[in-house]
Amino acid sequence: MSNVPQILRILPEVLLAITGVLIMLIEPVLAKGKSRKPLGWLAVVGVLVALAASLYQYQLPAGTAFFGTVQTDAFSVFFHVLICGIALVCLLVALDATTAHTEGMGEFYALAVFGTVGMLFMTCAVELLLVFVGLEISSISTYILAGFRKNSAKGPEAAIKYFLLGSFATAFFLYGIALTFGATGTTRIEAIASSLSSGTAPLLAIAGLALIIIGLGFKVSAAPFQVWTPDVYEGAPSPVVALMSTAPKAAAFAVLLRVLYGAFPALQTHWVPILWWLAVLSMFVGNLGALRQKNLKRLLAYSSIAHAGYLLVAFTALSADGIAAASFYAVSYAAMNVGIFAVVSHAGQYDDRLALIDDYRGLAYRSPLLGGAMAFFLISLIGIPFTGGFFGKFYVFAAAIHSGYVWLAILGLINSGIAAYYYLRVVATVYTKPAEAAPVVSVPRPTMPLLFALLLTVAGTLILGIVPGKILRKARAAAATYSAVSVTPANTETAQR
Repeated sequence: MSNVPQILRILPEVLLAITGVLIMLIEPVLAKGKSRKPLGWLAVVGVLVALAASLYQYQLPAGTAFFGTVQTDAFSVFFHVLICGIALVCLLVALDATTAHTEGMGEFYALAVFGTVGMLFMTCAVELLLVFVGLEISSISTYILAGFRKNSAKGPEAAIKYFLLGSFATAFFLYGIALTFGATGTTRIEAIASSLSSGTAPLLAIAGLALIIIGLGFKVSAAPFQVWTPDVYEGAPSPVVALMSTAPKAAAFAVLLRVLYGAFPALQTHWVPILWWLAVLSMFVGNLGALRQKNLKRLLAYSSIAHAGYLLVAFTALSADGIAAASFYAVSYAAMNVGIFAVVSHAGQYDDRLALIDDYRGLAYRSPLLGGAMAFFLISLIGIPFTGGFFGKFYVFAAAIHSGYVWLAILGLINSGIAAYYYLRVVATVYTKPAEAAPVVSVPRPTMPLLFALLLTVAGTLILGIVPGKILRKARAAAATYSAVSVTPANTETAQR
């Protein structure tokens, strides 16, 4: 037993919860009509302190707390740092996109902070019921944030669709936990693995695992559970989309990794073929769907579905390299996706004045900084060398090939080629001069919060593409939390059938 005080195991969550409560207490005291931006800066400071606390947790010995429901290890701390970093940049983007008189921003910042608390609990929980609690905290916050633009018809529509479909997905996840408990008599991840390793897995456990995958598949917008994604991305404010497209997905992928490799390694012959098909379906649905889009946020929504497929490729590798590749890809995707939404948010502002791809025609001439940043992030999403997207895809496909899934890697490369077409179409639009008679929407000058957000995302994408070694070592340390699952050639040959 470690003598580390239990509170240190959940220190980032505690600090963020205190920050959210402070925002809620201060907001009613402020005069009506007074700017709520100071509350945004308070949220930024709270997230920064939580990020520092997450980095401090790297010094703690691995161990559990609160009756074995939470665990601090290299895996959980890795995702703590990632999610806090995402929340920090998204809050800066929100500070840039909103004005002093934007309605309800006090609640906006509180919900963003509380949602982050739920995501952090998801990544450190080793008890499925606590995972469910964290999932609900995160989900309820993002449901409300999705419909925050009440003056737009698309905002409430996005929130209702997200809420209804999310409720069904949550029910699947909860029923999966119930069936798993019925099969094993426990909801603790380590105890589930121990129970299933003793003999033939009962059908109840297989059904429980399938329902859990369905519930988490919705959260990561993997096909065929992706139907909510385009409408919600289009209707939600861009700063919210920047958050919901990265942080909840990172948390859900962390849960999926922990559940599959920590609780159900004995059922690998059942879940590997499922993930193989989910990966292929997500890549093709996402990339083919993006080809037809004229709305930029809907295009990025389909893009996120495809990237969920790329990430799922790493899950099938059944090795420490696969877990490390998935973790590294989550970081690189977060940097470039939050970055591009920072540009979209500033150019279109809070009310999304620039909705269509054609609205960004000549952006590089109106604002060289924004146009260049947007092109850079799109190139990284393609996977061009010297960007984080390149090494992310390289490690994912390499892990699949090393485990014998050559065809899966080939399908991934084919999809990367398809994606290059629609990403480069947007890049060409950004650098095409608009016709002289065409109306041109002016782009406001970048603010300090936006410059900080772009600095962090551009630097992160460059570092991951040029010197990825340090982050990759952290990802491998996180992967080492779980022993590598052995694969036989027979498994690799039959998994895709």
